Amino acid sequence: MAKYKRILLKLSGESLMGDQNFGISAAALKHYTSEIYELAQEGVEVAIVIGGGNIFRGIQTEESVIERAQGDYMGMLATVINGMALQSALENKGIFTRLVSAIEMNRICEPYIRRRVIRHLEKGRVVIFGAGTGNPFFTTDTAAALRGVEIEAQIIFKATRVDGIYSADPEKDLQAVKYDVITFDEVYEKNLKVMDMTAITLCKENKIPIMIFDIHKSGNLVKAANGLNVGTLVVQ
Repeated sequence: MAKYKRILLKLSGESLMGDQNFGISAAALKHYTSEIYELAQEGVEVAIVIGGGNIFRGIQTEESVIERAQGDYMGMLATVINGMALQSALENKGIFTRLVSAIEMNRICEPYIRRRVIRHLEKGRVVIFGAGTGNPFFTTDTAAALRGVEIEAQIIFKATRVDGIYSADPEKDLQAVKYDVITFDEVYEKNLKVMDMTAITLCKENKIPIMIFDIHKSGNLVKAANGLNVGTLVVQ
Protein backbone atom coordinates (compact mmCIF):
# COMPACT_ATOMS: atom_id res chain seq x y z
CA MET A 1 0.00 0.00 0.00
CA ALA A 2 1.45 3.34 -1.09
CA LYS A 3 1.93 6.05 1.53
CA TYR A 4 0.18 8.64 -0.63
CA LYS A 5 -3.29 8.01 -2.03
CA ARG A 6 -3.48 11.05 -4.32
CA ILE A 7 -0.48 12.80 -5.83
CA LEU A 8 0.22 15.63 -8.26
CA LEU A 9 3.15 14.96 -10.59
CA LYS A 10 4.83 17.95 -12.24
CA LEU A 11 6.64 17.06 -15.47
CA SER A 12 8.59 19.65 -17.41
CA GLY A 13 8.17 19.90 -21.13
CA GLU A 14 11.95 19.74 -21.50
CA SER A 15 11.89 16.28 -19.90
CA LEU A 16 10.06 14.98 -22.96
CA MET A 17 12.91 16.02 -25.26
CA GLY A 18 15.21 13.28 -24.03
CA ASP A 19 18.52 13.69 -25.86
CA GLN A 20 16.91 15.83 -28.54
CA ASN A 21 17.03 19.62 -28.74
CA PHE A 22 13.35 20.00 -29.51
CA GLY A 23 10.05 18.13 -29.61
CA ILE A 24 9.02 14.83 -28.06
CA SER A 25 11.42 11.91 -27.72
CA ALA A 26 9.74 8.52 -28.15
CA ALA A 27 12.19 7.00 -25.65
CA ALA A 28 11.52 9.69 -23.03
CA LEU A 29 7.76 9.40 -23.49
CA LYS A 30 7.97 5.61 -23.13
CA HIS A 31 10.01 5.92 -19.91
CA TYR A 32 7.64 8.39 -18.24
CA THR A 33 4.65 6.34 -19.33
CA SER A 34 6.14 3.23 -17.74
CA GLU A 35 6.82 5.07 -14.47
CA ILE A 36 3.28 6.48 -14.33
CA TYR A 37 1.80 3.10 -15.27
CA GLU A 38 3.60 1.40 -12.37
CA LEU A 39 2.34 4.08 -9.99
CA ALA A 40 -1.25 3.72 -11.19
CA GLN A 41 -0.98 -0.06 -10.71
CA GLU A 42 -0.22 0.63 -7.04
CA GLY A 43 -3.68 2.17 -6.70
CA VAL A 44 -2.39 5.74 -6.40
CA GLU A 45 -4.64 8.46 -7.80
CA VAL A 46 -2.43 10.35 -10.26
CA ALA A 47 -2.84 13.88 -11.59
CA ILE A 48 -0.19 15.38 -13.86
CA VAL A 49 0.72 18.94 -14.81
CA ILE A 50 2.98 19.05 -17.83
CA GLY A 51 4.99 21.95 -19.20
CA GLY A 52 5.55 22.97 -22.80
CA GLY A 53 9.17 24.08 -22.88
CA ASN A 54 10.15 21.41 -25.39
CA ILE A 55 7.93 23.17 -27.93
CA PHE A 56 7.68 26.80 -26.82
CA ARG A 57 8.45 28.85 -23.72
CA GLY A 58 6.59 32.11 -23.18
CA ILE A 59 9.69 33.68 -21.61
CA GLN A 60 11.44 33.34 -24.98
CA THR A 61 9.33 36.24 -26.17
CA GLU A 62 11.41 38.70 -24.14
CA GLU A 63 13.88 38.75 -27.03
CA SER A 64 11.33 38.51 -29.84
CA VAL A 65 8.58 40.57 -31.40
CA ILE A 66 5.90 38.48 -29.67
CA GLU A 67 4.18 40.17 -26.74
CA ARG A 68 4.76 38.36 -23.41
CA ALA A 69 1.09 37.55 -22.74
CA GLN A 70 0.65 36.25 -26.29
CA GLY A 71 3.78 34.15 -25.90
CA ASP A 72 2.50 32.69 -22.65
CA TYR A 73 -0.73 31.63 -24.36
CA MET A 74 1.37 29.97 -27.05
CA GLY A 75 3.21 28.11 -24.30
CA MET A 76 -0.12 26.97 -22.85
CA LEU A 77 -1.06 25.46 -26.22
CA ALA A 78 2.27 23.62 -26.21
CA THR A 79 1.38 21.99 -22.89
CA VAL A 80 -1.83 20.64 -24.43
CA ILE A 81 0.17 19.09 -27.28
CA ASN A 82 2.39 17.36 -24.70
CA GLY A 83 -0.67 16.31 -22.74
CA MET A 84 -2.17 14.70 -25.83
CA ALA A 85 1.05 12.77 -26.46
CA LEU A 86 1.20 11.55 -22.85
CA GLN A 87 -2.49 10.64 -22.89
CA SER A 88 -2.08 8.55 -26.02
CA ALA A 89 0.99 6.77 -24.63
CA LEU A 90 -0.74 5.95 -21.34
CA GLU A 91 -3.86 4.67 -23.05
CA ASN A 92 -1.73 2.43 -25.25
CA LYS A 93 -0.70 0.74 -21.98
CA GLY A 94 -4.31 0.32 -20.90
CA ILE A 95 -4.51 3.25 -18.47
CA PHE A 96 -7.75 5.24 -18.56
CA THR A 97 -7.02 8.95 -18.74
CA ARG A 98 -8.64 12.34 -19.01
CA LEU A 99 -6.94 15.37 -20.55
CA VAL A 100 -8.39 18.58 -19.13
CA SER A 101 -7.53 22.12 -20.11
CA ALA A 102 -7.78 25.49 -18.40
CA ILE A 103 -8.57 26.88 -21.87
CA GLU A 104 -11.59 25.25 -23.48
CA MET A 105 -10.79 23.07 -26.50
CA ASN A 106 -13.84 20.83 -26.58
CA ARG A 107 -12.82 18.78 -29.60
CA ILE A 108 -9.65 17.46 -27.97
CA CYS A 109 -10.02 17.69 -24.18
CA GLU A 110 -12.38 18.44 -21.33
CA PRO A 111 -12.67 21.87 -19.72
CA TYR A 112 -11.25 22.04 -16.20
CA ILE A 113 -14.02 21.50 -13.66
CA ARG A 114 -12.70 20.74 -10.19
CA ARG A 115 -15.42 18.36 -9.03
CA ARG A 116 -15.35 16.42 -12.29
CA VAL A 117 -11.57 16.02 -12.05
CA ILE A 118 -11.82 14.69 -8.49
CA ARG A 119 -14.43 12.18 -9.66
CA HIS A 120 -12.11 11.02 -12.46
CA LEU A 121 -9.35 10.45 -9.89
CA GLU A 122 -11.69 8.52 -7.60
CA LYS A 123 -12.54 6.25 -10.54
CA GLY A 124 -8.86 5.49 -11.10
CA ARG A 125 -8.33 7.63 -14.18
CA VAL A 126 -5.04 9.47 -14.65
CA VAL A 127 -5.83 13.16 -15.11
CA ILE A 128 -3.51 15.30 -17.22
CA PHE A 129 -3.79 19.06 -16.80
CA GLY A 130 -3.03 21.21 -19.83
CA ALA A 131 -2.82 24.96 -20.48
CA GLY A 132 -1.32 25.81 -17.08
CA THR A 133 -3.59 28.06 -15.04
CA GLY A 134 -5.18 29.47 -18.17
CA ASN A 135 -3.60 32.86 -17.44
CA PRO A 136 -0.41 34.51 -18.73
CA PHE A 137 2.45 35.39 -16.37
CA PHE A 138 2.04 32.18 -14.35
CA THR A 139 4.38 29.22 -14.71
CA THR A 140 3.41 25.56 -14.87
CA ASP A 141 5.04 25.22 -11.43
CA THR A 142 2.35 27.55 -10.13
CA ALA A 143 -0.26 25.57 -12.07
CA ALA A 144 0.97 22.38 -10.38
CA ALA A 145 0.73 23.94 -6.92
CA LEU A 146 -2.71 25.40 -7.65
CA ARG A 147 -4.15 22.16 -9.04
CA GLY A 148 -2.54 20.21 -6.21
CA VAL A 149 -4.33 22.39 -3.68
CA GLU A 150 -7.63 22.21 -5.57
CA ILE A 151 -7.73 18.42 -5.86
CA GLU A 152 -6.44 17.97 -2.29
CA ALA A 153 -3.31 16.11 -3.33
CA GLN A 154 -1.27 14.80 -0.40
CA ILE A 155 2.05 15.69 -2.02
CA ILE A 156 3.49 17.28 -5.14
CA PHE A 157 6.21 15.36 -6.93
CA LYS A 158 8.42 17.54 -9.10
CA ALA A 159 10.26 15.31 -11.53
CA THR A 160 13.67 16.61 -12.58
CA ARG A 161 16.98 15.37 -13.93
CA VAL A 162 18.79 15.83 -10.60
CA ASP A 163 18.33 13.75 -7.47
CA GLY A 164 17.17 16.54 -5.17
CA ILE A 165 17.90 20.06 -3.98
CA TYR A 166 21.50 21.16 -3.53
CA SER A 167 23.09 24.19 -1.90
CA ALA A 168 24.39 25.09 -5.38
CA ASP A 169 24.16 23.70 -8.90
CA PRO A 170 25.77 20.23 -8.56
CA GLU A 171 26.65 20.24 -12.25
CA LYS A 172 28.77 23.36 -11.74
CA ASP A 173 29.90 23.14 -8.10
CA LEU A 174 31.46 19.91 -6.88
CA GLN A 175 31.19 21.15 -3.28
CA ALA A 176 27.40 21.47 -3.48
CA VAL A 177 25.61 19.77 -0.57
CA LYS A 178 22.39 17.81 -1.08
CA TYR A 179 19.49 18.31 1.30
CA ASP A 180 17.43 15.23 2.20
CA VAL A 181 14.77 17.29 4.00
CA ILE A 182 14.37 21.05 4.02
CA THR A 183 11.66 23.43 5.23
CA PHE A 184 9.77 25.98 3.16
CA ASP A 185 11.29 28.73 5.29
CA GLU A 186 14.79 27.48 4.49
CA VAL A 187 13.93 27.50 0.78
CA TYR A 188 13.00 31.18 1.15
CA GLU A 189 16.06 32.05 3.25
CA LYS A 190 18.55 30.28 0.99
CA ASN A 191 16.78 31.43 -2.19
CA LEU A 192 16.85 27.88 -3.53
CA LYS A 193 15.48 27.34 -7.02
CA VAL A 194 12.99 24.60 -6.17
CA MET A 195 9.89 25.99 -7.89
CA ASP A 196 8.92 29.58 -8.45
CA MET A 197 8.02 31.46 -5.27
CA THR A 198 4.31 31.66 -6.06
CA ALA A 199 4.19 27.86 -6.21
CA ILE A 200 6.25 27.51 -3.03
CA THR A 201 3.96 29.91 -1.17
CA LEU A 202 0.82 28.07 -2.30
CA CYS A 203 2.24 24.77 -1.05
CA LYS A 204 3.45 26.25 2.23
CA GLU A 205 0.15 27.96 3.01
CA ASN A 206 -1.82 24.81 2.22
CA LYS A 207 0.61 22.44 3.95
CA ILE A 208 1.36 20.34 0.87
CA PRO A 209 4.88 18.85 0.90
CA ILE A 210 6.99 18.79 -2.25
CA MET A 211 9.34 16.00 -3.30
CA ILE A 212 12.08 16.90 -5.80
CA PHE A 213 13.60 13.78 -7.38
CA ASP A 214 15.23 12.31 -10.47
CA ILE A 215 12.52 10.64 -12.53
CA HIS A 216 15.06 9.35 -15.04
CA LYS A 217 16.02 6.63 -12.56
CA SER A 218 13.62 3.74 -13.04
CA GLY A 219 11.39 3.01 -10.06
CA ASN A 220 11.91 6.35 -8.32
CA LEU A 221 8.32 7.50 -8.79
CA VAL A 222 6.86 4.42 -7.11
CA LYS A 223 9.46 4.58 -4.36
CA ALA A 224 8.55 8.20 -3.68
CA ALA A 225 4.85 7.32 -3.50
CA ASN A 226 5.70 4.61 -1.00
CA GLY A 227 7.31 7.18 1.28
CA LEU A 228 10.96 6.56 0.42
CA ASN A 229 13.03 9.72 0.24
CA VAL A 230 14.59 9.34 -3.20
CA GLY A 231 15.30 13.06 -3.50
CA THR A 232 14.64 16.08 -1.31
CA LEU A 233 11.47 16.53 0.70
CA VAL A 234 10.28 20.11 1.33
CA VAL A 235 8.08 20.32 4.43
CA GLN A 236 6.62 22.83 6.91
